[in-house]
Amino acid sequence: MPALAGLDGYELRALSASSADSARAAGEKYAVPLAYGSAEELARSEEVDLVVVTVKVPHHLELIRPALEAGKMVFSEWPLGADLAQAEELAGLAHRRGVLTAVGLQARSSPPLRYLRDLVADGYVGRVLSTSMLGSGWIGGATYDDNYAYVLDVTSGATLLSIPFGHSVDALAMVLGEFREVSALIENLRPGVSHVTSGAVAAKTAEDQIAVMGVLESGAVAAMHIRGGTSRATAFHWEINGTDGDLVVKADQAQWWYGGLRLYGARGEGGTLAELTVPARYQRSLTQWAGRSAEPACNVAHAYALLRDQITGNLAPDEDGVPDFRHAVRRQRMLERIREAARAGRKVTLAEQGS
Repeated sequence: MPALAGLDGYELRALSASSADSARAAGEKYAVPLAYGSAEELARSEEVDLVVVTVKVPHHLELIRPALEAGKMVFSEWPLGADLAQAEELAGLAHRRGVLTAVGLQARSSPPLRYLRDLVADGYVGRVLSTSMLGSGWIGGATYDDNYAYVLDVTSGATLLSIPFGHSVDALAMVLGEFREVSALIENLRPGVSHVTSGAVAAKTAEDQIAVMGVLESGAVAAMHIRGGTSRATAFHWEINGTDGDLVVKADQAQWWYGGLRLYGARGEGGTLAELTVPARYQRSLTQWAGRSAEPACNVAHAYALLRDQITGNLAPDEDGVPDFRHAVRRQRMLERIREAARAGRKVTLAEQGS
């Protein structure tokens, strides 16, 4: 809702929840005129054009399916499914119904990352030789609370691999291209974690350390390390090193894909890294977000703006919109291959992933 506030082209007309009573209460609280007790009712409403699914990953399949069956456009948070099979089922249904879909890999809509991609494409660093990414994943730390107890279970679909690593590797692929081959380590070094208030220890089967090394389709070498929890030292640091220059992306928060990115660059002989200003054209006229890039809704707002222009046919000819369900399947398939590489302890080749 903060992302949609003040964004032309959208009207929040309806919501659904797990019961009619909770839907009614939420509708009154947020001044939403129509409230439904089920996703099926909302999907059947003639007042609704776009259905947005913003609940926990284990419920995506049961809530997205009726919207697609009703022929509605759907925007789902990432990851699309709790596993690859669910993502494939939903993408297949969307294809058969011929509806527009979108998935919330909102880092792709970030003005700094779109500028970064263009800098690389325009030769700022010359030929890319290597890239290194270090991040803290927020989930997978030493403690948990009731709202996020479900992420302790690796089968929930909401893990360090699917969410923090998924957002991160998708951003890397957007800027530099896909991986050609990977080796990986995926470890659960905290099999027991403590409740943040009671101190009760719960079993954790989900991973808390992910290290991936590989070669991109361009031939550049790539290394990624995403750690569970947070770090007092580095929340997010990404370097791109080339024959003629270097680019660096930094953030002070573990969930960096929300916003708050800073770009630095240097090129030529003896260059010193300096902060780069993102040109105004990358802001898509979202003046209400000027100076608010660190807010969690920032990149989501830019994703909604892209989706609006995609729906209305107002994207520039050379501009890509938000990723769809087919892209989500490709990305979830990639994550499964990375998990396979870690299980097998060997290098695996990745099929063409697309952009």
